[in-house]
Amino acid sequence: PSSTTLPIKIFSAVRLGVSPEINALSAILIGIVTVGVITASLLSKRAISRRIAEENRATP
Repeated sequence: PSSTTLPIKIFSAVRLGVSPEINALSAILIGIVTVGVITASLLSKRAISRRIAEENRATP
């Protein structure tokens, strides 16, 4: 197979010198992961708040 996977391309680029393409791809991936983590955190916090509110309503 003449195709290379992304990790292999990145690791070989680090040895040979990082190209602007790898820098841009890394920035995009970091941005996507950051947005995902923030979204998951907000959804989790919202679920906890709803659960606490329901428990407070259920207790007399």
